[in-house]
Amino acid sequence: MPSDFDLHRHLIGQQGSRRALNTPVLVLDRDALERNIATMAAFARKHGVALRPHAKTHKSVDIARLQIAAGAAGVCCAKLGEAETLAEGVVASILITSPVVTPQAIARLMALHARVDDLRVVADHPDNVDALAAGAAPAKPLSVIVDIDPGIRRTGVGSPEAALALAQRIAAAPSLEFLGVQFYCGAQQHIESYADRKSAIEERTSYLQGVIEKLKEAGLAPRVITGGGTGTHRIDAGLGVLNEWQVGSYVFMDRQYHDCDLAEGAKPFETSLFVDAHVISANAPAMATIDSGFKALSTDGGSPSIAAGAPETSAFFFMGDEHAALLAPGHEFKLGDAVSLGAPHCDPTVNLYEAYHIVRGDTLIDIWPVSARGRSR
Repeated sequence: MPSDFDLHRHLIGQQGSRRALNTPVLVLDRDALERNIATMAAFARKHGVALRPHAKTHKSVDIARLQIAAGAAGVCCAKLGEAETLAEGVVASILITSPVVTPQAIARLMALHARVDDLRVVADHPDNVDALAAGAAPAKPLSVIVDIDPGIRRTGVGSPEAALALAQRIAAAPSLEFLGVQFYCGAQQHIESYADRKSAIEERTSYLQGVIEKLKEAGLAPRVITGGGTGTHRIDAGLGVLNEWQVGSYVFMDRQYHDCDLAEGAKPFETSLFVDAHVISANAPAMATIDSGFKALSTDGGSPSIAAGAPETSAFFFMGDEHAALLAPGHEFKLGDAVSLGAPHCDPTVNLYEAYHIVRGDTLIDIWPVSARGRSR
């Protein structure tokens, strides 16, 4: 089967070539992407916060390099496989934000630690700390961050006392370095109302401050306090507790985040990521079938937005693995019409594709691999 590169390389540089792409296809607007990266980087600099964007969003060496060139301190990766891929792309500072616990995974982690300048990993259990300490060496201590549960019961220690005990265990291991704490409030990122989101984050940050104070009293003040996200970065800036942000989706702005009031009415970021489709059937009035269904778009975030090619008010319905329907009263669809969709949830949508098709306007200018696609172990 031809790859995206085989199918589309010849279109690079041809004016209007976006319309000639085989669909469904993942499309990235280069100018909007760069504006989003620059806006977040400037905001972080203004507030004196280190930016460590989450590469689980884009899974791309090319995008990570743009973020670092704009001032990011490094990247986050959710999984060890993502970190291995980004390291191959010469990203020198990586934080793995999920615990690495099995013997086989820790062996890979140590191999990665040997070749990465600055590798950081989280832990939330004493047995994991002991295993990391046994695998690392005092000659190059492994930086470990205590993961604190913000209340979602996914990962993280469950109390200030547990955080302190784990930090002390890390600090006592000659082959480990206690670096700080992670506090990622994932459940709060998509609260649509700015005021409601602010209230929720203020309450959770108060809890975090209590943990930090306990660590300070024990002589273990965290150097790194990492967390936050696209949905809360402006609130976090005002609170001034986090000194590193793990923002991710700001580069793309999927529909879930566009539904949120990120900046009290302002829209600091633009949609840059799209799934392009074509109308393949138009036999009913005001209705069309497009070639993009469950296999082309993540479904955990609801329906995509309509970016171009059909009225923005069109109703969208998934119609199976390969198809979806658009319903737009008063609109006449034609066979072959190009339709551009905004992803409902960018991270899993990106993971469905092998490449980004980079465009300026309607012209394909490059093709970038989704470098860490499928690297979920």
